[in-house]
Amino acid sequence: MDRLIYTALNSLANLRGAHIATAQNLANQNVPGFRRDYLPEGQAFVLEEQGDMQARAFQVPEENPAFSRVSGFLNQTDQPLDIALADKGWFYIRPETGGAPALSRRGDLQVASDGILRTGAGDAILDQGLQPIEVPPFRSLTVNEIGTISIEPLDGAPGERVELATIATTLAPGAVLTKGLDGQIRPVDGRPLPAPDQGGKVLQGVLEGSNVNSTEELITSIDIQRNFELNMRLISSAKELDEAGTRLLRMPEA
Repeated sequence: MDRLIYTALNSLANLRGAHIATAQNLANQNVPGFRRDYLPEGQAFVLEEQGDMQARAFQVPEENPAFSRVSGFLNQTDQPLDIALADKGWFYIRPETGGAPALSRRGDLQVASDGILRTGAGDAILDQGLQPIEVPPFRSLTVNEIGTISIEPLDGAPGERVELATIATTLAPGAVLTKGLDGQIRPVDGRPLPAPDQGGKVLQGVLEGSNVNSTEELITSIDIQRNFELNMRLISSAKELDEAGTRLLRMPEA
């Protein structure tokens, strides 16, 4: 009975984590560049006490949360401040909430009131020196394939072009990335970000959507609910079996 109850309770705990990941994905399905979260498989272990293996098995998820690196759908917007990476790669950002620089695929850019180039979430886009990019008033703005930004200044002569900075990108070869508690993507164990290598091909006037498949997430949510009900029935059955066994062991009444 003990084994049955602990197995069901551990399964419920794992289902809770999967449900949180699914809810997070559905809530961010329309966020540009969002990377789908999923629950890592982890591994099971058995408690050992005084050299004897216990009957209760536990499952522990991997330490680092996992996310999908599959590219999202590329939408042609023809907006000069919408950018995307053609395939692999990451932009460097400085989160609005603070903390160390991070990596992102979000490309819905805007020039904030302080003149800094930011994403729709308020995160500052960084240049090759990992510094925020400041954009003065302009008539037009172009971004080439390696991320170099050039503008026609508002107070300049007609046709004059000024090169501002190059948006830092990286393919992050060999880097093991994870999402932190702030939702930002960085290397595991607090390791430093890889140096910009400008390996990503930047597209202007294109916006990458999230890689969340809403149909798949809804089906997963239904499966989670069914498994939850199954585990609850197992716990109820264990209770009934325990009560039945207790009645069998009672002394007969006079």
